[in-house]
Amino acid sequence: MKRALITGITGQDGSFLAEWLLGKGYQVFGQARRESWYRPNNASHLAGRIEVLFGDMSEGVDIASAIQDVKPDEIYNLASQSRPGESWARAPETLLVNGLGAIRLFEAVRHNCPACRVYHASSSEMFGQVSITPQNEQTPFNPVNPYAAAKVYAHQMAKIYRESYGLYIVSGLLFNHESERRPLHFLTQKVAYGAACAALEISDSPDLNEMGRPIVQLGKLALGNLEIARDWGYAGDFVQAMWLMLQQERPDDFVIGTGKLHTLRALCETAYRCVNKDWRESVVSDPALVRPLESGQTLADPSKARKQLGWEPTVSFDEMVKKMVASQILRLKNVTLNSN
Repeated sequence: MKRALITGITGQDGSFLAEWLLGKGYQVFGQARRESWYRPNNASHLAGRIEVLFGDMSEGVDIASAIQDVKPDEIYNLASQSRPGESWARAPETLLVNGLGAIRLFEAVRHNCPACRVYHASSSEMFGQVSITPQNEQTPFNPVNPYAAAKVYAHQMAKIYRESYGLYIVSGLLFNHESERRPLHFLTQKVAYGAACAALEISDSPDLNEMGRPIVQLGKLALGNLEIARDWGYAGDFVQAMWLMLQQERPDDFVIGTGKLHTLRALCETAYRCVNKDWRESVVSDPALVRPLESGQTLADPSKARKQLGWEPTVSFDEMVKKMVASQILRLKNVTLNSN
């Protein structure tokens, strides 16, 4: 039985990946901070089926201890400070976790488990202000926020460790991937939440945004720049690509995305259409929510992944948004029921 260690097991990707690996017959170990595991999280339903090791990606001894204890065949490094927008306020922490945390993991593998295969989570945010569209594995990086800069550092170091020490390390340059398991501070989930509030005629939502105000206030969902466009796919599809990367004879890096671009306006239109509402009556643009610098039009060219991995997305944009809106409606109904 293969043994897999997943850092960031409590996150969206970690939980989907754990389910996928369990279905493949793996023994799955997850690393998480103690406080993250003991509160409701995306992997809570897997308790008893996975083994959890407590630790922090900013602590090298925690990473090394986990690898020594598990002796995994595969490691999936998914732990990160995962919010590009928030990285402006938390730049040192973002570098510590997303950059140096990855290096500490590579070092621990080199000294304790050199035959282990490692998947490292890179990001389409690294392309930043792009001059070439779509982006593939050869497109230059041009990061525009601390999150992306830290990811570039870790990505380049993964390549250096692979070539210098002969380690099997692959990096997945994943474009935006969403699901019903995304936390509310993510843009796509806010839109799904706004549509759910509209469906349930909730004028002032119980959940707050990053500015401490209701996400939906006086019937309006406040968002930033409505003109941004992203390549949005479904997270459940993307974790399968992670696994496929580690099954190849030689380690390599892959761009993973749908190859289809949607604007934030289109996302809003799709979400509110799911509940038979006109998004223009419920969504407003708030300049205070616009980032200091915004990534350009990032669009994946996943042709290498299609050819070499045989990977294709299976959940469409509309299906993904429908899942997210339905999940938020159910969640808000439960909140209302429990508060009465």
